[in-house]
This record gives sequence, C-alpha cells and structure tokens, in this order.
Amino acid sequence: MDSLSLLLDGFATALTPMNLLWAAIGVLLGTAIGVLPGIGPAMAVALLLPLTYSLEPTSAFIMFAGIYFGGMFGGSTTSILLNTPGESFSVVAALEGNPMARKGRGAQALAAAAIGHFIGAIIGITLLALLGPTIAGLAVNIGAPDFLAIMVLAFIAVTSVMGASRLRGFASLLIGLTIGLIGLDQMTGQQRLTFGLLHLADGIDVVVVAVGLFAIGEALWVAAHLRRTSGEPIPVGRPWLGAADVRRSWKPWLRGPLIGFPFGAIPAGGAEIPTFLSYVAERKLSKHKDEFGNGAIEGVAGPEATASASAAGTMVSMLTLGLPTTATAAVMLAAFQQYGIQPGPLLFARESELVWALIASMFIGSVLLLVLNLPLAPVWAKLLQIPRPYLYAGILFFASVGAYAVGGEPMDLLLLFVIGLIGFAMRRYGLPVLPAIIAVILGPTSEQQMRRALQISDGSLSGLVNTPFSIAVYCIVAVILVWPLLARLLPKREANLQEPQEGEKVDV
Repeated sequence: MDSLSLLLDGFATALTPMNLLWAAIGVLLGTAIGVLPGIGPAMAVALLLPLTYSLEPTSAFIMFAGIYFGGMFGGSTTSILLNTPGESFSVVAALEGNPMARKGRGAQALAAAAIGHFIGAIIGITLLALLGPTIAGLAVNIGAPDFLAIMVLAFIAVTSVMGASRLRGFASLLIGLTIGLIGLDQMTGQQRLTFGLLHLADGIDVVVVAVGLFAIGEALWVAAHLRRTSGEPIPVGRPWLGAADVRRSWKPWLRGPLIGFPFGAIPAGGAEIPTFLSYVAERKLSKHKDEFGNGAIEGVAGPEATASASAAGTMVSMLTLGLPTTATAAVMLAAFQQYGIQPGPLLFARESELVWALIASMFIGSVLLLVLNLPLAPVWAKLLQIPRPYLYAGILFFASVGAYAVGGEPMDLLLLFVIGLIGFAMRRYGLPVLPAIIAVILGPTSEQQMRRALQISDGSLSGLVNTPFSIAVYCIVAVILVWPLLARLLPKREANLQEPQEGEKVDV
C-alpha cells in the first residue's frame, strides 16, 4: 500500500502541465532520433544532457525516460520498413517486420510493434513498481557461470532456428565471433586482429556492425537485383490490425514481458538476449510456422513487447543498485551523478519524489507513445512508396551519418562499407545475418564471463557448470541440439505405423 500511495504521488508530480510537456517532447525526440540508423536513445540522452542543466532533476529524467522508450520504438520502425536496425535490440524486428512490409503489410507490422511496446512497457513498469527491490536482490546472486550459460543458450537458440541449414547458422555465428574478437584483450591488453591499426584497438562498435550487415548489405543486395526487377513501390496496405492479426498477436504481447523484464533486471546485456529468445519461443509455439521468415506477425509482436519490458527491467538495477545494464541506463546514471544524486539502495528513501515521479512518467510516456505512433503507422509505412533507388540512397546516407556519429572517425565509414560487403556476401551464399549480430553483441561479454568463471575455479572446467541455474540452462541447450535428430526419427516411425499391412483393405 505504501508503494501505491507513493506511485499516486508520483502521478500527481508527473501530470503537471510542464512535466507532461517534457514527457511528450522526450517521446517525440526519441522516436525521431531512433528512426535514424545508429543514432539511438543512448546518444540522444547524451546529446541532450547539456541542455537540461537549467531543468529541475525530475523534469529532466521524465524527458529522458520518454527518449528511452521513444528511441526503442523508432529503432523498430526502420527495422520493419527498411530492414535497417536503429539499435542492436531492434535487429529482431527486421526478421518478420520487413517481410510483412514487402507484402504491403508495413502498417500492420508497425501497429503490432506499437501495441507490443505499450503492453510490454505497462507490464514491465508495473513489475518495476511492485518487485524492483526483490528482483534486484536476486540478481546480485547470479554469477559468471550463469551469465555464460544464458549467452550460450542465446547462441544455440538463434543458430538453430535461423535459415534452412544449421551449418550456415553456425558459420554466420563464427563470422560474428571473429568480428567480436577485434580489439584489445580485456584481460591481458594484447591486440587481437587489429593488423597494427590503432583505430581497431577499441574494437568495432556494434552499431557499425549492425548497420553495415543490415543496411549496407541490404542496399547492395537490392542494387544488384534492381535490373532484374521492376522496382515498383510497395503498397502500404490497410492502416489497422484486423481481427485475425489481433488473435495471433495477443498471446505474444503477453508472453514477451515475462521474458523481457527478468532479463532487463539482471546485468545480462539489456534487451538483446530476451528479444532473441522471445523470437525463438514464438517460432516454436506458433501455429503458422511456415510463415516465419516470410512475415509472421507473432515474430514482431512478441519481441517488441519483450524489448519494452526489458527497458523497464533495466531501471530496476539502475535505480536500486546503481548498476546500468544498457548504454542508455549508463548515460542516465551519469546524469544522476551530475545532479548530485547517487542511485542505490537508499535512493527510494532519499529521493522518493523523484523516483516515483520517474516511474509514473514511464506509464504516461508509454500511453503517449501509443497515442502518437499508432495513428502515424500508415504515414511511416508510406516510406515504402518512395522509389527504391532513392529510398536506398537515403538509407546509405543515414547509415553513414549514424556510423560516423558513433565515433566521429572517417575510419568508421570504411569499416561500415567493408562490413556491408560481408553482409552482401552472406546474403549471396544464404547465410542468416542474425547469428552474426548476436555473436558480435554477446561474444566479448561471454568470453569475459567464461574466463572469470575459470579464474574462480582455478582453471577447472567444472567451474562453468557448478550452479543449479547453469546446469538447468545447459540442459535446455542440449534439448535444442538433440531435438532435430529425434524429430527426424519420429515421422519415420509414425509413417511405418500408418503403412497398411499386407492384405489389409484400404479405403480410397
């Protein structure tokens, strides 16, 4: 009851006209900036941080929360319409959203994403208000072997369901792990695969890799095939979800937050892992498995709800432990410190008004995000009516701007187009792109967690599986690997059982 009364006080603060205005500005800025490839919510908060010194801390953080959630939806917009992720967590939205857009259902994909973000945010923020301190306490007890097991599960799950061949999936995973090795070894400081170039010592930013593999690779692939096709604009389609779409989406909308929030609350890399796992789960549970890869709406609804709930989950560890699990949370932590506020266990007691106003503003921002973007879905979808030569020229331009904005170095542009050529080659030879992306995102972290677990166990391999949680996760991995072999045997057995015996009468 104390939490409820404090939350009501937070709504009273957040619903003042000025704070409501800052929330709306944050949502609009976040969506607009999230649409640009490579310029995500973290960079938006960082760029706007100097402009907020004259604001009260409560107003500033209300706007930052709007930017956070708006940026997540903006990144999904370009993923769906242009196959160009604005952030690493919006990669999954391109897998089914872009094929839907190519079939003239871009507005439906955006509507499913907007409603998924709204439902995921509402459920996630509610759990943040009710369970935040408890989940943060549980997260402290998760060690290196558990993190490694989670990441191995993500690797195996994504390579097992992507593409027609597991071998190609693992080949794509190997490409991503190799790119992730570039830079300095975090343990020893040795250079790896830098070829003597100082610029590569810090590694290649994941935004450059994601934009290169998706945006540049896609643009080159389309350019290579424009002469063979008419290049007619793609129709936008109906602007609203039909009854069949809602029936297929409501379960993924509700399942997504159950995956996203716990992963967001623990320091496991933000929204990337849960969105990948949500996609895998929806693909396994769907009654329309044949549509996956060709525009299944479940593959948009589930991961988008997951991503939004994960964003709410990241606020748990940031507010209660002072531990940021995403780039945006890290920038917001720096903003707290600049205002002389230290997030941690005592934050809810010392800055109660600010914290509960921030949580209330997340509810308000989620409603504003839905109200503003659901009617705009057909407007965004009309991007597909731009002739493809101009459209993809614009993609190349914004992708280059986004990659250059990451580090401000011309070398980033060269890396962008080299990785774009790799993405083009992967499409040419049928290698799925997603395993490479997840390997780049999680590869360095998984290596660090593995070495940390081995150090704790004095080099014994048993240190990788010495917790009940890690053993349970590896059992799931074993099932994923072995199940296709069993599935091949089961149909044969059923077929043998159904064969008529000699002399048996068969109806025709």
